[in-house]
Amino acid sequence: MKLKTILLATLVVSAAGCQTQSYLINGGGGSQAVDKMQPFFVSGIGQTQAEDAAAACDGASKVARIDTQQTFLNGFLHGLTYGIYSPRQIRVYCK
Repeated sequence: MKLKTILLATLVVSAAGCQTQSYLINGGGGSQAVDKMQPFFVSGIGQTQAEDAAAACDGASKVARIDTQQTFLNGFLHGLTYGIYSPRQIRVYCK
């Protein structure tokens, strides 16, 4: 019984940890051009990842929105590896 309670509590806390940052550029909207998981390690301390949104949209003026997100799967992988592997989702939208 205790194990079920602990697993349920862990699931609820993990699901509540999803987060999204959106950067609206040139009015937002648009269609999705890039959707990929970026790898980070040790909770991403001191690490950066770059995605060339201008190249994905054939020009900086065509970039509509950039989203970075920690999805349930990303959070699950982070928890499963005790923070050693901490991926994040990036999406680029073009006009």
